[in-house]
Amino acid sequence: MSDHGREHRVSPGAVAGAVAGTVLGGAAAAGAVGAGRARSRILRERERLSEEEKAHPARLGLLPPGRESSVAADDGVRLSVEEVDPVIEGATPELTVVLVHGFALDRKCWHFQRRMLSELTEPAVRTVLYDQRRHGRSAQASARSCTIAQLGADLDAVLRAVVPEGPIVLVGHSMGGMTIMALAERNPKLFQERIVGVSLLCTSAGDVMAGGLKQAVLSHRNPTVNVLGRIAHWQPAFADRVRRAAGNVIWAFVQGLSFGDRSTDPALVNLVDSTIAATPLDALTSFANTLSTHNRRAALAGLSQCEVLVAGGTRDRMIPYEHSELIAAEMPHAELLPLEGAGHMAMLEQPEEYDAALLELLRRCTHRSQVLRRLRPGRSTTGDRPRRGLRRPRRRA
Repeated sequence: MSDHGREHRVSPGAVAGAVAGTVLGGAAAAGAVGAGRARSRILRERERLSEEEKAHPARLGLLPPGRESSVAADDGVRLSVEEVDPVIEGATPELTVVLVHGFALDRKCWHFQRRMLSELTEPAVRTVLYDQRRHGRSAQASARSCTIAQLGADLDAVLRAVVPEGPIVLVGHSMGGMTIMALAERNPKLFQERIVGVSLLCTSAGDVMAGGLKQAVLSHRNPTVNVLGRIAHWQPAFADRVRRAAGNVIWAFVQGLSFGDRSTDPALVNLVDSTIAATPLDALTSFANTLSTHNRRAALAGLSQCEVLVAGGTRDRMIPYEHSELIAAEMPHAELLPLEGAGHMAMLEQPEEYDAALLELLRRCTHRSQVLRRLRPGRSTTGDRPRRGLRRPRRRA
């Protein structure tokens, strides 16, 4: 285990209560954080933030416009997609970057990356964002279809529909990273021919519940998940009322679980809290089993022909940083970036650090795609080319 993992270990009981409270509705957490003073403090903070946002609606900055469309998944589920072109007039995209969000989120979590990517000129890139099934603006789907394998098939469908040609870089956060692994398992040829780069952020290749948890909290075998899932299915209105009543408690847990620094801008906490609140409770419980059984370490071998950036927050309480270390250890060619002090939403909490590393990845990918165009089909582009940019940290045993 890494020093990062030991330093920021959280007790199993605390993590279990926090995950259940934040992601599954907050009912269990409400009692744990029910002190009147705590509720009043959170309420004051949220009221202050609401007033500030009314006075300054562009607090997080304006975003470049995109073109929205829908893509039909293989089983007919409608996926909401958005394409963003470079904002610099005359810039010709050399790559398409596809951003894949995580569990209980939507494409808004890529706020800073969307803006940064649209402003690039060396290289200029086209950006594709989409909402996973049962998240954001995408359509509902059966509980049976809420699996990591199906998410991999959905990503395949998005690529076929809106990125039919040209080199691709995939960027996945949390469950989005697992989605990319599922695509590599499903269609390894794509990673040999068109996908030139991958970034896996705050994610895991398997054993998601390792790192202090004695049981799979996000598993259908967990009684809390079972109860909440049944309530959400049979009494959705009641479940929503409970969820709204625990709103301030959930906001506090979002702040504590999603970010490593308690002084993180409350506007970012609001952004994450709003996406979780907008995700139907039964949708969250539907994905519980697939997260707890996810194991795609073998699929990482399919990324051997790609440029790879693995990044993780060293204070990530949801998927501890050691999972990023394990992924990087499976791919000796990968770059490993520890985002010191960041939590699970590292791309929001430390956008400058992550974006700088992502830009370096894109530059390597641009070089790689140019080489691929010059070489004969099938000829390898790997070898002794010197790597620039990030220093690969020495991995600990």
